[in-house]
Amino acid sequence: MTPEPFVGTTDATPVRHHILSVLVENKAGVLARIAGLFARRGFNIYSLAVAPAEGNARFSRVTIVVDAESAPLEQIVGQLDKLVNVVAITDLAPRDAIERELLLATLSVDDDNRGAVLDVAANNGASIVDVNGASVTVMLAGTPGACDELEKALESFADVELQRTGRVALPRLVQTANA
Repeated sequence: MTPEPFVGTTDATPVRHHILSVLVENKAGVLARIAGLFARRGFNIYSLAVAPAEGNARFSRVTIVVDAESAPLEQIVGQLDKLVNVVAITDLAPRDAIERELLLATLSVDDDNRGAVLDVAANNGASIVDVNGASVTVMLAGTPGACDELEKALESFADVELQRTGRVALPRLVQTANA
């Protein structure tokens, strides 16, 4: 069973995931080599997102959320660092990172439940992105915890088709003395 996503830091909550931001050369096969490395070593990937980095077509940023219980972080980073196309690896502690995820859900609606669906979307900060007479698609771009809450709230409705992206994360901005 996959552990629930980590949504914050407290003294009582152990860290179950590591967030790695990996800058790689944007070349064919790089993602396959990264995934293969994790598979060969038995490391569990909880979430994976890839996109071009900072508008530079030469590089991509791979955000990997790793199950902390499947392997020591040092071992994961060491293995990733050996890959030729890896340029930089940053371990982002949850308290030092801004994390976001995208959730899309299409729900069947009728006259009886349309208002309830719209209320759940509004109460959870989701937007309506598509609608017809028989269904509504809602979207939430937010923290993993906010996506968890919306997903939970949508469980009571029948015929829900739901998709979530992997997390993306960047380091929090450091406050300067003059700010």
